[in-house]
Amino acid sequence: MDAKSIKWIGHAGFFIECGPLILAIDPFRVESKPEKLADIVLVTHPHFDHCSREDIIKVAKRDATIIAPKGCIEGDAGLRVEISKPGFKKDFEGLSIEAVPAYNTKPERLSYHPRSNGWVGYVVGYNGARLYHAGDTDAIPEMAALGEIEYALLPIGGTYTMDVEEAIGAAKTIGARHTVPMHYKNLLGKEGSKAVESKFRSEVEGALIMPEIQKPTYSF
Repeated sequence: MDAKSIKWIGHAGFFIECGPLILAIDPFRVESKPEKLADIVLVTHPHFDHCSREDIIKVAKRDATIIAPKGCIEGDAGLRVEISKPGFKKDFEGLSIEAVPAYNTKPERLSYHPRSNGWVGYVVGYNGARLYHAGDTDAIPEMAALGEIEYALLPIGGTYTMDVEEAIGAAKTIGARHTVPMHYKNLLGKEGSKAVESKFRSEVEGALIMPEIQKPTYSF
């Protein structure tokens, strides 16, 4: 797993190539069907900008496995769905997936992602490297126990998740070799996004600002 194998769709969406397997996480507003369809789709929680059935169908193989918390997309007869929650683990041909907690702690955000909902981020392991997609979350104590992480994908947009200052602190707690900010352009606009990218890059060792693989969107 290296930076070339990680593609930012935009917002919290990513494609990750792990050898023969293609993984998609929270695909949203995907402009066109990708050349390589996903074998596995990970969904962090039911909000429309993370659990989009239209986008899941667009990016996934017909026999793909969809892993998502309860309340996202189970019961859809056209999809093979497994229910995740914190502690969920599954292996696929040398690829390991573990669901970890994702929730808000700030009083002004508690209603958006309550811990009691059991929504998740994911740790993906492949070929000795581990990637952490935080989902929609604040800085939480569980981040200190993630272990060695090669790539951490962290929300920095504020309002519903950590803002850039909190994300900088979380990045330092996690100590990943590379940290990729996400979940901000739709919320902050073009100039606001440039400002938080600059701040994040200047204060986080190993910060990696990824370009989207499609035209950036700055609003919902």
